[in-house]
Amino acid sequence: MLAAMDEKLELLRSVPLFGDLDQRSLEAIGVLAQELQVPAGHVLMREGEPGSTFYVIADGTVRVERAGAAVRSMTAGGFLGEIALLEHGPRTATATCVTDCRLLAIEHREFDRLMHAFPHLHRRIEAAVTRRRGAGSEIHS
Repeated sequence: MLAAMDEKLELLRSVPLFGDLDQRSLEAIGVLAQELQVPAGHVLMREGEPGSTFYVIADGTVRVERAGAAVRSMTAGGFLGEIALLEHGPRTATATCVTDCRLLAIEHREFDRLMHAFPHLHRRIEAAVTRRRGAGSEIHS
């Protein structure tokens, strides 16, 4: 179990969103995040469905589509699913694993705890949302 947590902490450190956090903060997030191995072709979320999970991509590529049109591809270090959780609304994009993916998944309740406990992460995620909207891609996953 200790080796698995050490690996998860190294994985968290490799993600830009979490990379500069101290050991204690990483450990807190490590407890909340579940590591998933997801095969290519798996749909992580569907447009219009309720949002329940925030994903951080550790390895692999995820394609994001809205209304059937490709919006972007995301790779290691990217994250998705935050808008539906922050706004308590439906997914407005579909996300599909293009390759086999290794993900960190944080469920809605834990995501809320994370945003409350780590306001600087909340600000980073909000800033990313603002950049995405400013770029015209408006991914509301």
